[in-house]
Amino acid sequence: MVQAVMSKLERRVTEAAVALLAKKKFVSPVLVFNRLGWLTDKRIEDWEQGRLGSLTEAMSAPAEKVDAALGHLGDWARRQGMTAEAVDYLAATRDRRPLRFTSSGSVDAERVFATHWLAPGLSQAQRDRLAQRQNAAPDLVVLRADGGWVCTDCGDTDTYQFVEDNRPYCLECADLDHLVFLPAGDAALTRRAKKASALSAVVQRFNRSRKRFDRLGLLVEEAALEAAEEQCFADAELRARRRDRDAVRRAEQDLDFQARLAAEILRLFPGCAPARAEAIARHSGARSSGRVGRSAAGQSLDEGATRRAVIASIRHEDTGYDAMLMAGVPRTVARERIRDTIDAVLDRWVSGVR
Repeated sequence: MVQAVMSKLERRVTEAAVALLAKKKFVSPVLVFNRLGWLTDKRIEDWEQGRLGSLTEAMSAPAEKVDAALGHLGDWARRQGMTAEAVDYLAATRDRRPLRFTSSGSVDAERVFATHWLAPGLSQAQRDRLAQRQNAAPDLVVLRADGGWVCTDCGDTDTYQFVEDNRPYCLECADLDHLVFLPAGDAALTRRAKKASALSAVVQRFNRSRKRFDRLGLLVEEAALEAAEEQCFADAELRARRRDRDAVRRAEQDLDFQARLAAEILRLFPGCAPARAEAIARHSGARSSGRVGRSAAGQSLDEGATRRAVIASIRHEDTGYDAMLMAGVPRTVARERIRDTIDAVLDRWVSGVR
């Protein structure tokens, strides 16, 4: 009985690790436990924000099961020839203190939890980029606060609230009052301002209806924001020219695809008039239309997808289908009524009769 449980656990750990490796090029115990459902995103965030003494406090699995899963993960990673890297986990608090994984703080246990396994075959540059991302401390988080709260230090209140160790602080007492608010919405400006700012914090607000935190923007240093704005203004014209070139290229790609689709329609349905085939291809292959021509099968000129595009055109152009729908006829009934008409047109076009 014990062997069966362990076998099932090992299989689950392996499946989680394989999926994570394919997506991220590395695997860590925290990510595996999250994928297994033992750690929720919310509890991980609580731990990162310093609201929990250790990660194991947030886990829904018993200690013996966690230890077994760690063992399976390590055994699997070594069999794959993966490289072990120790990662520093830092809290999203003002002091950036190290996060603890276990309540005991055992050196050996902490080391196992903090080990990330890197995919084999990565170049040194890829490993360096992964290490940089993995060792980066999580963002500081500031809440856009409702009324009815007071700062732990000064007893005052504020629009923004920084929570540390489950205690709220105003921005002045959190030493964040010199930062300015940058609303979300301009990805380039946000990215540049955050990069230029020595200190920054993500601003969130709790959405009661959705029961989640929505991201409102960033708090950044004023000088960093001004520098980012100048950079964005300087390359606005360059980005505009690039967008124009991309638009032209996409239009050319669309025209080429539509021409190939029209030719395929005429090959399968030689009785279809060339102008009609072009119209079907133009309609079905319109960018962002969601029609069959934009599907993966349509883009590869799959015969079934091409036939569906032709049938859709006949349905709307050569039958009374649309009028039936407007008159309240159920869709399935309307389609049955026009089936013979569609088959007749298809037979003519396949046989080459126009």
